[in-house]
This record gives sequence, C-alpha cells and structure tokens, in this order.
Amino acid sequence: MSATRPEASPSTIFVLEDEAEIARLICASLSEYGFRCEHVATGQQLLARARQAVPDLCIVDLGLPDMDGMQVVRALQEGSPCAVLILTGRNDVTDRVLGLELGADDYIVKPFEPRELVARVRSILRRYQRGAPADAVPSEPNLARFAGWAFDKGRHALIAPGGGEIGLSSAEAALLLTLLRRPNKILSREQLLGERDVDPFDRSIDVRISRLRRKLDDDPQNPRLIKTVYGAGYLFSAQVAWE
Repeated sequence: MSATRPEASPSTIFVLEDEAEIARLICASLSEYGFRCEHVATGQQLLARARQAVPDLCIVDLGLPDMDGMQVVRALQEGSPCAVLILTGRNDVTDRVLGLELGADDYIVKPFEPRELVARVRSILRRYQRGAPADAVPSEPNLARFAGWAFDKGRHALIAPGGGEIGLSSAEAALLLTLLRRPNKILSREQLLGERDVDPFDRSIDVRISRLRRKLDDDPQNPRLIKTVYGAGYLFSAQVAWE
C-alpha cells in the first residue's frame, strides 16, 4: 500500500541525530510520506543550517557529541523559531518537561515506531498550519485584543496592557492562537495537541498552558483567562476582538 502524500509543497525537516543508523531510519520514514529531510550530526551544524534556512520542523536528539540537546532547543527558539520534536533515549520525565518548557512541541522516546514518529510530525505541522501567518489566511485579521492584552500572530508577539512586548515560542504562539480563535469554548487536550491520541501522562499541553499563564500574569491558583475545566480541557475566558 502506497503512502499518502501531502498535497502542498513538502515540509522541510532537519534531523539532528549523531547515530547514523537512527538518522537513516528517520529520514527514510519521513521521506516515504513526502517530507523533505536534511540530516546533521552536531548541534552546531544544525544551528548554522537553521540560520541559513529556517525549516518547518527540527527533530532534535538530546544526546549529542558537541553540546546538550536542551541548548539546541533554546538556541532555535531564540534565533530560528520553528517547530521542534525532541528525540530522546532518556527515561527521565524531568528532561522531557524541561524540553517542553524551553519551547519544544512534543517528544518521542527511543526506541520508537516509525509510524508514531510520522504521526507526531504530522500532528505538529497541522497545528502550525492552522496557526499560519496572516498571508496564508488573507481573510483573517492579524491582531487579537483581549482583556487589555494584544497578540500579533504574524510576529508571535504578546503585547501587555502597559505596552511592553513579550516574546512567545512557536509552540506557545500556536497554542494561544488556537485558544483565541475559539474563546469561551472548552477545548480538549486532544484538540489543543492537534487531535492526536494523548497519553494520560502526556504533560506537554499542561506545561505550555502554565507558561502562557505566567506570561499573561494569570494566577495559576485562580486563573482569570485560561481556565482549567477538570476532566474536559481548558477554556479561554475573555472576549476577543480581531483587527
């Protein structure tokens, strides 16, 4: 049975993995589904390549020969913001949560099933396509105003009531955009994660919600804007005006 090919131009994925066999498996699996892959073996090579051409997504192995994978994730978000999938052989939950805190979109643990890897890549890219810049969706305004705040989706910029600008990672911006597009509606964790199946112990959305609350000065003990609806998901409790 042949693989289903994306209809749009192929997404570019940079694969940072120092083990050649694993890198070949990743690239072969993604190429089969129409993605364009480039493989690099060190963190410095990836950062240099991302400065030349920002990819749609980076797959970043945490165990690297030249630098820690967490440093790579942080540097990508600061210099070449893009979607990030962490690939790790570490079973420590703390490492995965830290990666999400630094702006990664998701993680997958070695050993992995190639089909799961492809599914997670697709899920991440779907979220980014739904949150694409305004020039991709001409009919939608670019600036959202809510509760004294503003969000410029084209620049991933959150503007405080006092006028100060707060930077968001690509993952945070995509999540906020999803909430702003459907205010005062309960969104499940599956919807916020791109409708993929969610493991009961998957904390990626919870971590991102926590980060957004901090940046919005939303008291986590009694949030006004992003409310937790226990057993159902999250609700953005504000009127949103687009302009």
